[in-house]
Amino acid sequence: MIESAFQMGTIPTAEVREITVAHSPDSDDAFMFYGLATNKVRVPGLRFTHTLCDIETLNRMALNGHYDVTAISFHAYPYIQDKYALLSSGGSVGEGYGPMIVASRPISPEQVTRRTIAVPGTMTTAFLTLKLFDPHVVTEVVPFDQIIPTVKAGKFEAGLIIHEGQLTFSKSGLYKVIDLGEWWRGQSGLPLPLGGNAIRRNLGKPLMQVVGAALKQSIQYALQNRAEALAYAMQFARDLEPQLADKFVGMYVNERTLDYGDEGRRAVEELLRRGFRDGIIPNQARVDWV
Repeated sequence: MIESAFQMGTIPTAEVREITVAHSPDSDDAFMFYGLATNKVRVPGLRFTHTLCDIETLNRMALNGHYDVTAISFHAYPYIQDKYALLSSGGSVGEGYGPMIVASRPISPEQVTRRTIAVPGTMTTAFLTLKLFDPHVVTEVVPFDQIIPTVKAGKFEAGLIIHEGQLTFSKSGLYKVIDLGEWWRGQSGLPLPLGGNAIRRNLGKPLMQVVGAALKQSIQYALQNRAEALAYAMQFARDLEPQLADKFVGMYVNERTLDYGDEGRRAVEELLRRGFRDGIIPNQARVDWV
């Protein structure tokens, strides 16, 4: 249990304060929030309420500062940086892997330009990385969980997949064109930071730090109690077998999730710098960590 700023007397309150938390309905997010969502991790004076929503919707809602703590795509951060800072824990970082372009038949990465690609949203990091890879590619937004079915059905020749689809696309008879996390590693020498957790600045620094510590403890609890946290996360695994769900969680919830480290923070800054340099992002990012 965390000693909160309420106990320390820095934030006076006569009642329990609600902290609204939003994240995507994916096994990796469910795993890292397990401690908080099930009250294994508690903070005196605070009550955490959780909302699950797809990441592109969360990116859009963050524009209005809707939730106190929200999962976001790093691509979205420059658009919301006046309202939110980034928490030092909770990141999903691809260590040489990440979003993939897949197709209904074998094609080369160079052929992608000549096809309309289904993408999971224009504020996702997957979209930003795709545009860094090929600024001229034509895209159309499709809900992330419909990209594989629509490509399989022939509505699009190629799609940009995120989340568990990275492990399951071949079961649908699709072919990998390119892994953009692997491409990014070759270009930058850095891991690909996909998403993180942002916290509203108007909570004030003491409360922001307490909430950040609670999230870190939630991740630590899940990593230390992997079996029970994974059992909880399985309900959000979208038909993944336990072995694949465990693999997927391991890809995106690990020591880097506890803290980005110098390399992880540098990767975030470099990704956003290149996005601004290439005119994909209109605002220069001022990356601010809690």
